Amino acid sequence: MGITESIAAFGTHVIAGIGYVGVFLLMVAESMVLPVPSEAVMPFAGFSVAEHSLSWAGVILVATLGSIIGSLIGYSIGRYGGKPFLLRFGKYLLLDKEDLEKTTGFFQRRGSITILLARFIPIVRHVISIPAGMGSMPLLPFCLFTVLGAAAWNTFLTWCGFTLRNNWGTVLRYSHIIDIVVVALLAALIALYVARHLMRRKRA
Repeated sequence: MGITESIAAFGTHVIAGIGYVGVFLLMVAESMVLPVPSEAVMPFAGFSVAEHSLSWAGVILVATLGSIIGSLIGYSIGRYGGKPFLLRFGKYLLLDKEDLEKTTGFFQRRGSITILLARFIPIVRHVISIPAGMGSMPLLPFCLFTVLGAAAWNTFLTWCGFTLRNNWGTVLRYSHIIDIVVVALLAALIALYVARHLMRRKRA
């Protein structure tokens, strides 16, 4: 059983067992760095909507509420814990004060659109709240664009589950391809990040 399929099985069990509370807790986890992809949660909420055990409005409401609470936890970690940690231990992670300054400037200039678009990008949406907090992005636009992006993405995934419930087993049979692509992309990004910082240190 692949990573995506395993998490999907877990998500289905939780939602079937505790309904709205399960959707809420899983989406809090998804938005605060934990490896619980919404692609493996919300479609199964859509199954429940199709079977009339949950409602459309209730699923979207609790999922989006979970997304903003999880995102605020990540934001707080970045804002109140990220800076001191980075300044003290960043050199061991190939991070330095220049990276912090760049992050701060970026989220002050383009934070709103970044937060909105990040909700639609795998992996990125799990961690984007932490650099937003480290960059001291204003809280109101952070919350607004998180809610807008999360509501749109959660609605889309719920609709997918509602529409594809009879064929979701076929989708999961090919989920190993998703696992390979995600892992390969993550490895490539890490390699690029490390190479860039090593080159910058060599020039310095």
